[in-house]
Amino acid sequence: MELILKYFPDLDSATIEKFSQLEALYNEWNSRINVISRKDMDNFYEHHVLHSLGIAKVMQFMPGAKVMDVGTGGGFPGIPLAILFPETEFLLVDSIGKKIKVVNEVTEAAGILNVKAIHCRAEDVKQKFDFVVSRAVTTLPEFMKWVSGSIRKGNSHTLPNGILYLKGGDLNAELAPLKGKFKLFDLSDFFSEAFFETKKVVHVG
Repeated sequence: MELILKYFPDLDSATIEKFSQLEALYNEWNSRINVISRKDMDNFYEHHVLHSLGIAKVMQFMPGAKVMDVGTGGGFPGIPLAILFPETEFLLVDSIGKKIKVVNEVTEAAGILNVKAIHCRAEDVKQKFDFVVSRAVTTLPEFMKWVSGSIRKGNSHTLPNGILYLKGGDLNAELAPLKGKFKLFDLSDFFSEAFFETKKVVHVG
């Protein structure tokens, strides 16, 4: 939790309380339904919560914005972002029902009111969103096929409406088909921990 306050020092007490509850809740649920690897739970706030909040270092969601998290798994990046942006609406989607059960249990227990979670495929969601976020569920060109119809046109944030994708490693080959129609942000510019050296946020508008 100290790690979150290191990079987000201005959080109010209600937000801090929600973030501080997460580790115990995920430890409890992870023992029943494995959504986070055991070794990753030792670095829960760094590898999951802070990594998710890397998107918030790139762009701040506005009140009333609608965001969909595709392939959310146990709720990342959607749950940390929803805590940080309580006036933004988040829809968390996963094709595995037991993962959505964990999301629902965690959000209810922590009092996170701006999250709805559904068990379905991204292609089956008929709503439109300002942004679609995700954490490396597939290659970005493939991901874009899933969600291309889910993004409403607009530009009311510091970045145009579109995709904010958390990905690591060398992305040159993966991003080549996009022909430069993306913006790359290195999380090592924001976070000093070694874990973030190769981690990036890709924005496609």
